[in-house]
Amino acid sequence: MKEIKAVVQPARLPKIRSALRNIKGFPGMSVHKMEGCGPHLQKPSAGVREELTDYSPKVYLYMVVPDDLVEGILQTIVEVAHTGNVGDGIVWVTPVERMIRLSEQIMVLD
Repeated sequence: MKEIKAVVQPARLPKIRSALRNIKGFPGMSVHKMEGCGPHLQKPSAGVREELTDYSPKVYLYMVVPDDLVEGILQTIVEVAHTGNVGDGIVWVTPVERMIRLSEQIMVLD
């Protein structure tokens, strides 16, 4: 299993969600509103106020998916989120050692 995380433009979320729902076996995702900035070249800061407001709205997506769905989900996110503009976002994958879906599993801990 893998965890896929993505930071994307909020305007792309409806299209991403729609495209992901068309993938057979898509397990769902969590979404958070956030702000961020990238490594693009910036002019020197004019002060603390600018430092605290030099961010743009983003959406943070994350999901745990079976290995056989990773490439299809990645490709979908990249294709739908990409506009070619600075600030489109970033996507990354990390291994997941274990996942328990709480609605399906009851564990007794000693």
